[in-house]
Amino acid sequence: MTLQIGTHTLENRLFVAPMAGVTDRPFRMLCRELGAGYAVSEMVTSRKELWNTLKTSRRANHDGEPGPIAVQIAGTDAAMMAEAAVYNIERGAQIIDINMGCPAKKVCNKWAGSALMRDEPLALEIVQAVVDAAQPFNVPVTLKMRTGWSEDHRNAVKLARDFESSGVQMLTVHGRTREQGYKGHAEYDTIAAVKAAVRVPVVANGDIRSPEKARDVLAATGADAVMIGRAAQGRPWIFREIAHFLDTGIHLAPPLVAEVRRLLLDHLVEHYALYGEFSGVRTARKHIGWYVRALPDGEAFRARMNAIEDCAGQLRAVDDYFQGLADRMDRMPAPTADEEPAGEEETACAVD
Repeated sequence: MTLQIGTHTLENRLFVAPMAGVTDRPFRMLCRELGAGYAVSEMVTSRKELWNTLKTSRRANHDGEPGPIAVQIAGTDAAMMAEAAVYNIERGAQIIDINMGCPAKKVCNKWAGSALMRDEPLALEIVQAVVDAAQPFNVPVTLKMRTGWSEDHRNAVKLARDFESSGVQMLTVHGRTREQGYKGHAEYDTIAAVKAAVRVPVVANGDIRSPEKARDVLAATGADAVMIGRAAQGRPWIFREIAHFLDTGIHLAPPLVAEVRRLLLDHLVEHYALYGEFSGVRTARKHIGWYVRALPDGEAFRARMNAIEDCAGQLRAVDDYFQGLADRMDRMPAPTADEEPAGEEETACAVD
């Protein structure tokens, strides 16, 4: 099953969630290679004075990335958000996504992210400004939000109708309030209500960690797609596992250790190319840690690896570890049903 956003046909209904510090170009391309049909970039700030910073320029790097290229923007000023949309479109963005879902304190304290759901007039002003700015370029605008600000302030359904009327062409809903952050369990009744209230595609997000959960969430919500974030950290092949299960009802065998070794080494090389030696070796540590955290001697290896200061040494350490793991097992262990996702709140959502 495919989805249409504007003139873009997406490959399937399995999406990679935007996660600051995680879903950079190398990670997005890896997830696409392993079965994701669509990937949204890390948040790009609407603050013009930060556009030329190294951090923002890396986030806006789409070299060699398969389309459609989707860029998420965050901010609190309608004119600045419109300008940010145009800025990113001129640098290759084919879809603009508005962030109204991030619960991180340093975002919400500035009334960006999910905090905008508390100020409905401002939220609508921003959406209309971005849609109007993108329209001359024939670039569709999508939006990611939560169920509301708090348990007593769930307004996703009302806002979804308003956003659709303003021209938003796809809505993603994380099944938690901002107040919850990433704690507790996602609920899907609100997502189902949003789906029933609008005609544009609706994407369900939150706690989707297994093929069965993806199947059940799609059935419970009627959503057109699912978006997966933290569960893909250290397990990017989850997309092909879900795709196979949805198509056949049968579980795909876990990947061979030899394949994961190759995938991770190739990912690290691309990561270093984007970030350079000093930043690359340090920012790669979290990715490596996610891969090995549930593996034999994974924590001990992680501690040793975190002391390595150069890319070549990090590559050798990873290669040696997975070569040794391949001597002990052919395939990666299947995750347990109750295994928590790798990332933490600030990893999954943060901006400049």
